[in-house]
Amino acid sequence: MPSALTLPFLRYHIPISSPFSLPRCSSTTTAAVSQGDSTLRKTMDRLAGNADLMIVSDLDHTMVDHHDPENLSLLRFNALWEANYRNNSLLVFSTGRSPTLYKELRKEKPMINPDITILSVGTEITYGNSMVPDDGWVEFLNQKWDRNIVSEETRKFTELTLQSETEQRPHKVSFYVQKDKAQDIMKSLSVSLKERGLDVKIIYSGGMDLDILPQGAGKGQALAYLHKRFKAEGKLPKNTLVCGDSGNDAELFTIPDVHGVMVSNAQEELLQWYSANAKDNRKIIHATERCAAGIIQAIGHFNLGPSTSPRDVMDLSDSKMDKFDPAYEVVKFYLFYERWRRAEIENSDRYLANLKAVCCKSGKFVHPSGIEQQLHDCVSSLRTCYGDKQGKQFRVWVDQVLIAQIGSDSWLAKFKKWEQSGEERLGCLTTAILSSKDVSVADGLTWVHVHQTWLDGAGPNNQTTWLF
Repeated sequence: MPSALTLPFLRYHIPISSPFSLPRCSSTTTAAVSQGDSTLRKTMDRLAGNADLMIVSDLDHTMVDHHDPENLSLLRFNALWEANYRNNSLLVFSTGRSPTLYKELRKEKPMINPDITILSVGTEITYGNSMVPDDGWVEFLNQKWDRNIVSEETRKFTELTLQSETEQRPHKVSFYVQKDKAQDIMKSLSVSLKERGLDVKIIYSGGMDLDILPQGAGKGQALAYLHKRFKAEGKLPKNTLVCGDSGNDAELFTIPDVHGVMVSNAQEELLQWYSANAKDNRKIIHATERCAAGIIQAIGHFNLGPSTSPRDVMDLSDSKMDKFDPAYEVVKFYLFYERWRRAEIENSDRYLANLKAVCCKSGKFVHPSGIEQQLHDCVSSLRTCYGDKQGKQFRVWVDQVLIAQIGSDSWLAKFKKWEQSGEERLGCLTTAILSSKDVSVADGLTWVHVHQTWLDGAGPNNQTTWLF
């Protein structure tokens, strides 16, 4: 095994057997983590027990394929997750992006919301949609770290070009450097910073990005910290799948007992790390599919759960289920709606008749504008918009499909429904009641009531057609 210094992308390698230890909590730390604790506990309480699966995925060129203008692999993953995993599993995005660039990516791509977000190469951990920070992690990273000293020492290297201000974080100092100069600079920097009393980690990835972090930081250490917190609560996920494509993802694969997938488009630096450190680990695979499609492939390879996305099912009316599944019904409904408007299915009365059959005759739909209509009238109105988005960039997806059984034969579904048509993106919060009364599993659940309200900043600026 080569020494860590010979690796062009990772200054320090974390051995697979290395235990992860947290500092003892002082009263200050205990107070600091209270808000993060509360939000994490809400995340855990949402699950009936231990998460069946926790996916921890890098974003750029792993979950998100920047060479896929239709975002098909990402949309396939979204549908799979919301239909089969949202209510019993955890999704974690682990990215080198700062909060600013992460939010920009969310505006550009049809991404669903994770339960936990690890940002800035593992130096920030946040929970939920509001991204509440884990201040206990901040306290831990402050040990043997002084950002001012890092800035002083790095100014001595003219080869280093400081990245944008948004990428400079409390526990991350980021530069660009040419590949042929990176290794010597990393070696010199590690010596000078150690002499100044700091314990740091220097990560080089993407053939240009150099990040300096506290030694305890990094994507792998952040995941180990989360595992430790879940274990302390008796909620350690049954399985964890880590997913990456570049050098700063390497640490994820060193965490004990995780499954791992390097997507087919993984960079040479990660493949070199794999060959040197983990080629005999059968829990790590190099997928043959790109990005999110490779993640789906890994779910199937390791038998971690369902791995057929609803988007891969051509005839949704022929879905074989052995029990009522409200989340799948929601995903299936809006996938049909997208295909209808894109003219990807036949313009047939049979489809509309089937749709009416799963809508209660007296059922109501409350439009985000507040107008109330009969569900059957809404289905009838679909006749006029068949194929109106044919050949256009029009996609529909649902996010955070959360299900609660409210009766022996009824469920409450809450989710966000999004439509993107060209550059315009609209979103609404949807509440729906579905019932299994007087129907079989093969018939599918009956939609009894649907109520929608515009999400903040996601309403229309003009007279946009909005159905369901």
